[in-house]
Amino acid sequence: MPHSFRVRALAYAGVLALSLGLIGGTLPASARASYDKTSAREKKRVDSVPTPKLKWHSCFEGYECAEVKLPRDYDKPKGAKTELALLRYRSPDQKKRIGTLFVNPGGPGGWATDLAYYADEFFSSDILERFDIVGVDPRGVGWGDNVRCFADPGNQPPVMNALYAPGFPTTKAETAAYLKAAKAQGKACATSGKPLSVSMSTASVARDMDVLRRAVGDAKLSYLGFSYGSYLGQVYANLFPDRVRAMALDGVVDPWAWRGSKATRNVPRWDRLRSADGSDKALRELLVRCDQAGGRGCNFALGNPTANFDLIYKRLKQRPLGLEDDEGNSIGYGHDDLVSELRGALYDPYGGYYISELLIQLLAVTEPPAADAAAGVRRRAAERALAAVRRQLAERAEVQHRPGAGFPYDNSLDARVSITCTDGVQPDDIADTPTHVAKAAKAAQGANYFNELWAWNDPFCAKNAFSAQDEDRYRGSFTRRTVKPLLYVGNYWDPVTRYESAVKAARLTPNSRLLSSDSWGHLAYGSSECVTSAVGSYLIRLKLPAKGKVCVGDVQPFVDAEEEEEEAQLRAHQLVRQPS
Repeated sequence: MPHSFRVRALAYAGVLALSLGLIGGTLPASARASYDKTSAREKKRVDSVPTPKLKWHSCFEGYECAEVKLPRDYDKPKGAKTELALLRYRSPDQKKRIGTLFVNPGGPGGWATDLAYYADEFFSSDILERFDIVGVDPRGVGWGDNVRCFADPGNQPPVMNALYAPGFPTTKAETAAYLKAAKAQGKACATSGKPLSVSMSTASVARDMDVLRRAVGDAKLSYLGFSYGSYLGQVYANLFPDRVRAMALDGVVDPWAWRGSKATRNVPRWDRLRSADGSDKALRELLVRCDQAGGRGCNFALGNPTANFDLIYKRLKQRPLGLEDDEGNSIGYGHDDLVSELRGALYDPYGGYYISELLIQLLAVTEPPAADAAAGVRRRAAERALAAVRRQLAERAEVQHRPGAGFPYDNSLDARVSITCTDGVQPDDIADTPTHVAKAAKAAQGANYFNELWAWNDPFCAKNAFSAQDEDRYRGSFTRRTVKPLLYVGNYWDPVTRYESAVKAARLTPNSRLLSSDSWGHLAYGSSECVTSAVGSYLIRLKLPAKGKVCVGDVQPFVDAEEEEEEAQLRAHQLVRQPS
């Protein structure tokens, strides 16, 4: 699930200055019941690897880095190695330190070193006092050995340009170009990307994390994972159930939807995850709350916001706009571009403000042309306002890398493909993608605006595109009882990882607890003081929140329009701190 923690960390720096108390308390009796053990096979795999001696060195001001070589294949511990990069934020008082908290931002393919680098802006003060925060870039990702699917760098840009084009394919020509690029990407990772690309499944990353747990001197693992990082946590917990000290997972992925099964092998992953339902649910609730807030709270609250949005959507689908970009070039803007921008805005707790601004201008710009001069003046003003809010949306969604990251070769898509495609069961034929898309579009018919967008999410994993597999990928189950309880966090209005996925994961996991939150944006940690406090209390004191506890996000749409606009503008223009 794509996410920029660099932007998010700054957005919630003020929320995270909390004081949650000291260690203490005991686990409930149920948590001290019997638990499952690491299998003999997994013990042999990871325990046969000697504990690495990490040579920490100063890298960025106030941080330490290390590099470590681990087996590319844990069935051959003395065979070829792959290098991983670690970044550590050290607790200022080592005497009070509980241990190390491993963190992962999701993706798949997100840089865990980046999340650790922003630890002092993203995590609460007492977590920083009680843990060293360590981000380990997953194999093939970040500062370690990078997977590289195209032997000739010149062959990569045309593929990435086609796959990262705005919106989604709407014509036969666009569909053909997209499928050609997706197939080229999948084939490149299954051939030129080997051997690393087929050794990047989540199970291998979980095994790396267990070896590194030993390397930092922890008897059991403390872990905080977000979005796809929740799947990494679930895989670790089921591979090594007796090695978990504390594990909090936010933005929870339904593990069986991600992994797939024999029965769902020809159901695309986007359909199994039902992320389109999450996006649509969040948008519709925003429109309802906009209507309730009225014009003083939401600019789009003239008339019926839900009906007006449907009108905009239909107008753009029938007749895309002809707009100008910042260089004065003519560009098209259709319903595909609209839902793509809306999905990006829904990631953001402050997205409601931008969505209302976007829609009010689109309602005016899509009006049938009028002959009078005044109408022309209003339209041009609306077009300028539309361009401004779209620039703000693009700025907020931009992933900002450190100097030099991605140059001269950007392996971000290679990493995403290699992890996604090796992790589970995939459809047989990439040529079936348009059929799945058409089925999704027919099923939507105004009932789900995001089906088509999500339907194009990862066709490169079809077996006749990405033909390789990681033979050591995790196959299940997801019902093993851990020695200590897991904490799942589910956000009602998460547009990517649906609340229902957190409910399902918690039900699958014995000895776990679900914390619900009425929050906005992707994830709840950092945007809800209640969630942040509960997660901190659990990680530090092993104290679970009460059963059935529901938090409320600190940012609620259209509650205070003036404050929300000021906050949104502030966040949009904040500079991202660069390493020294």
